[in-house]
Amino acid sequence: MKKGITVAVYSGVSKSTTFIERLIKGLVKKNVNVLVFGVANGKCFQSKSIKYHCYGSKLNKLIRLCKYTLLLSLFKPKDKIRLDEIIKSNTIEPKRVLRLKYYPVLYYKPDIFHLQWAKSIKDWMWVQEFGMKLVVSLRGTHITISPKANPFYKDLYLELFPKVTAFHAVSESISKEAEKYNADPDKINVVKSGLLLESFQFQSKKQIYKPLKIISVGRSHFSKGYSFALDAMAILKEKKTAFHYTIIGVEEDEKLIHQRSQLQLKKEVTLKESVSFSKVKEELKDADVLLLSSIEEGIANVVLEAMALGILVVSSNCGGMNEVITNEENGFLVPPRDINAMANCIMEVKNLSESDYNTIIKKARLKIEQNHSHEKMVSGMLNLYKTVLNN
Repeated sequence: MKKGITVAVYSGVSKSTTFIERLIKGLVKKNVNVLVFGVANGKCFQSKSIKYHCYGSKLNKLIRLCKYTLLLSLFKPKDKIRLDEIIKSNTIEPKRVLRLKYYPVLYYKPDIFHLQWAKSIKDWMWVQEFGMKLVVSLRGTHITISPKANPFYKDLYLELFPKVTAFHAVSESISKEAEKYNADPDKINVVKSGLLLESFQFQSKKQIYKPLKIISVGRSHFSKGYSFALDAMAILKEKKTAFHYTIIGVEEDEKLIHQRSQLQLKKEVTLKESVSFSKVKEELKDADVLLLSSIEEGIANVVLEAMALGILVVSSNCGGMNEVITNEENGFLVPPRDINAMANCIMEVKNLSESDYNTIIKKARLKIEQNHSHEKMVSGMLNLYKTVLNN
């Protein structure tokens, strides 16, 4: 990368998801100048290479709006006039809100504006008109679910994807999904999520718990397939398999609470609130099996984390999960929505010998080391940025 390159990593907030924060940390270590815009909700890093230009209270918003209105008027008046025309053409969002969001970006004008959420693409197409390169990340429900469930996003992607500078996809399967919406395959760069492996101490399994400890982690969303997981647990109970199943992140999900009650699984299933990443790691270490029951995924970060720690994974074969899990070699794959296959697979895991269990989790850890290191992820993103700038 040329010296002094500046990348805006935009998710809408100053402190974002684990993947985004890992990306920022890696870029800062590589001496890339990083700008963060959006709503202030905390900071993760202190470095000369990262600048937070965010807003919080009403007074702070007013001050920042006045500041950047003045700066643009003095130093970039022509750009401000053109951006104001773009803002005026937006008939949906309040003009003041758009000026608050857009003015700082135009003033600092990063070389690359890396948008983390595809559904926000319409808000940021304008940056390309001012010489900024627009890179859009493709991962999760924004590409696998939203355009299928809502025609608005399907039409939006079909219209705008061909106009984007470049895409970042977290898996080959996500890349193929993007092509369905007119994304140029030559502009899609697959860079898989990476872990700071020194933060994930691998542990061999000394014994499988009785009852079997099963865990799932994720937000309350139908794409996570938790209803199918609970149905599978009912099968386990019917077959008198001793287990306890914990789902983190769904404590107040009324549908799951009702389903648990209907299936008479209150003693066997615990629904917990979302917790910090450090707490998630502790919960994972205390489990025998990570269950990913999703009907759609890119490549789930929690699966990578479990594989790195030494927790055996049973995952639905959706999205890019077969890009990281080889069935019966470094984990187990079952068809999405197939509750019988899920239950049978968990019973198979329960009957594994200590030796077989450890062989599988060691192969899983090796897969993560080879393909999902933080260094490999950051290098992949830097290569993407370099390609974008050179073109």
